[in-house]
Amino acid sequence: MEVFPREKPDRRFLPDIPSKGGTRRFHDTRYFSDGKADVYAANDKYRYCSGNVINISQGGMLLAPDKTLEVGQKVVLHFFLTAGTLPEGFESFLKLPSTVVRVDSQTGQAAFQFQTTITEDLQRNRWRYFEAAALIGIMLTLVGVWYLKKESIFYFWFDVPVFLYGLCALFYLITRFFFAALYRPFPVDMHFTPSVSIIVPCFNEEEWIERTVRGCLNQHYPEELLEVIVVDDGSSDGSVAALEAVKAKVYDEVGERLLIHVFPKNRGKRHAMAAGTRLAKGDVMVFVDSDSFLQPDSVLRLVQPLKNPRIGAVTGRCEVENKWTNMLTRMQAVRYYVGFRIFKAAESIFDAVTCLSGPLAAYRRDVLMGYLDVWEHQTYLGRPATFGDDRSLTNYFLGSHDTVYQHTAVTHTIVPSTYKKFYTQQMRWKRSWLRETLRACKFMWKKEPFMAISFYLGFILPLLGPVIVLRAFVVVPLLYGVWPIMYIAGVFFMSMLMCTSYLFIKRSNLWVYGIPFCFFYLFVLLWQIVWAVLTFWKSEWGTRPSSHDSEAH
Repeated sequence: MEVFPREKPDRRFLPDIPSKGGTRRFHDTRYFSDGKADVYAANDKYRYCSGNVINISQGGMLLAPDKTLEVGQKVVLHFFLTAGTLPEGFESFLKLPSTVVRVDSQTGQAAFQFQTTITEDLQRNRWRYFEAAALIGIMLTLVGVWYLKKESIFYFWFDVPVFLYGLCALFYLITRFFFAALYRPFPVDMHFTPSVSIIVPCFNEEEWIERTVRGCLNQHYPEELLEVIVVDDGSSDGSVAALEAVKAKVYDEVGERLLIHVFPKNRGKRHAMAAGTRLAKGDVMVFVDSDSFLQPDSVLRLVQPLKNPRIGAVTGRCEVENKWTNMLTRMQAVRYYVGFRIFKAAESIFDAVTCLSGPLAAYRRDVLMGYLDVWEHQTYLGRPATFGDDRSLTNYFLGSHDTVYQHTAVTHTIVPSTYKKFYTQQMRWKRSWLRETLRACKFMWKKEPFMAISFYLGFILPLLGPVIVLRAFVVVPLLYGVWPIMYIAGVFFMSMLMCTSYLFIKRSNLWVYGIPFCFFYLFVLLWQIVWAVLTFWKSEWGTRPSSHDSEAH
């Protein structure tokens, strides 16, 4: 069963990362909840009553208690914030001194005001310990990495390929983290608001399309400068009916700012994106996947880098919406965040982000129109290119302009929750990565030297990975009887470096899932590269359940 945060109109007004000071929080924003709470006496000695939580905010709670409460009564509330009730990082047990401020005479429901906000309490009793533990973990990890690499240098001539590969991989990862630490998002200039057209390609997204459209319309952006264009790519479900329904609901408010264009037959996501671009009037084209949900300030923050005329395109940060569903989605949540905050941020330092992700990316219209036809009808070995749209379009822009990452522009997207869909998605991504990286090799040498070295190293290392793993785990043990303990330890420490960084920034229980993901990649996903190389000419999707299959990183 899919597990998502509680559905409510105002959920997106809260940032996904808890604010230390709480200054970005809206204390009157309420979340629906199906949890329970115990009401203890003011001295916290005995339980007075309990009840079902109806909704909760940063500063208070609405409860249906099993005993009558009185206005002004001082109590201590004991409750657990389950995963998905509030944004990631808030899942925790809390004991908050509170005051009864209202009691409904008919239902008996009681409203409580907390003496301190949830953010303040967690910062004092939980988050600071997470941060301290993360810093200690990072230091211990670096010590472990140093020790392993010292041993690698000592044994270097025993197995040159494995140890040389390990040193190069370490150099690549450490530099990613170093440059990511230097990254800063572009500041917001409220006077810079170019006209924007949000284009949403849709295919069989009946379940999510209304929420996506509402997120696109509900932006803190001048209404006269914002339009939303949804292109349905011949959906076979109820997507078109859902689109017509949402348009009827919001027409009085948005009028012609919402345009729906329907293909009679399925033509492919790239054609839908191109059709939306030709219908658009804005100076900036913002592409959003049909199961991705923008925060209200996403567009305003996303366009800010375009003040610089050298920057042709920008991508935002993509978070996993259904992260709490199962272990697979939890692992993807860590992977997505590291992929954006570490790897894309590091590339952005050199103004050369190599993949502007489909869930949220913005392009200058005048530049995009120059590439639109050739991109739409791109072929590979004589066959139409049917996937890798984001990386392909990025390559066109990289050849003539800078491409950057805006960390503060956030969208939440649905990721595969079954291994079959995940494997199929990853195979498409690897084939497109191989094709488009080979294409980018022709011009990336012209970029800043350190970026160019990192780019080519980032291309060679994954290709050699299966060979090195096969040698370390099969050849060396069989020939020399030496087990790859040091290699496994290296993977563990690298995963810990990612996990502890995630814990420090997000202060979330999900950090630990980065460890199994690294080993899952090592023993499962890495071998897809071999098949991708052997079948790189294929353009079949395998399955196409929706239009959201955009490369995240």
